[in-house]
Amino acid sequence: MDKFTVLESVAAPMRIINVDTDMIIPKQYLKTIKRTGLGVGLFSEMRYRDDGSENPDFVLNQPAYRKAEILVAGDNFGCGSSREHAPWALLDFGIRCVISTGFADIFYNNCFQNGILPIVVSPENLEKLFDDAERGANATLTVDLEKQEIRGPDGGSVHFDIDPFRKHCLLNGLDGIGLTMQKGAAIDTYEAKLNERAWV
Repeated sequence: MDKFTVLESVAAPMRIINVDTDMIIPKQYLKTIKRTGLGVGLFSEMRYRDDGSENPDFVLNQPAYRKAEILVAGDNFGCGSSREHAPWALLDFGIRCVISTGFADIFYNNCFQNGILPIVVSPENLEKLFDDAERGANATLTVDLEKQEIRGPDGGSVHFDIDPFRKHCLLNGLDGIGLTMQKGAAIDTYEAKLNERAWV
């Protein structure tokens, strides 16, 4: 998993509340267990018209936001079913950070396991970030995980809280497998002792 330290990017504003995981990645894309290739299906029912062409009104199809790595979203983002394909699709598209006033618990946890930083802010601060994001390519946000702050294009900043263990894991690029591999030597020693006992 890639480390998350400081991210500077244009932020795409999505003023929609209750964006569920089926909106993030519709069910027809769930046939794979690969984490790659799902970016094409991200928000597909909003990104594309019935004939398959792009919907020019959708924020991620607009020139200023095509390469956005930060998403500023309405409350209760990631609700609905627990599909891990939702953070996979966001990451495959290039989104590394989602900022909202609240997230569904399972989606929130899945983000950390996939190298995405979900940030919870107050409604007042979210509105400030929406204002920044809506300025398009002329304004970027900087997300500094070590300092736990979001810096706007005009010098203002928003502090955010994060669980220290999750912060450590993101800063060091550690998912559940990575954490286990850190204990590799102890695991090998334990396995060797088990093998010795098996032959006694």
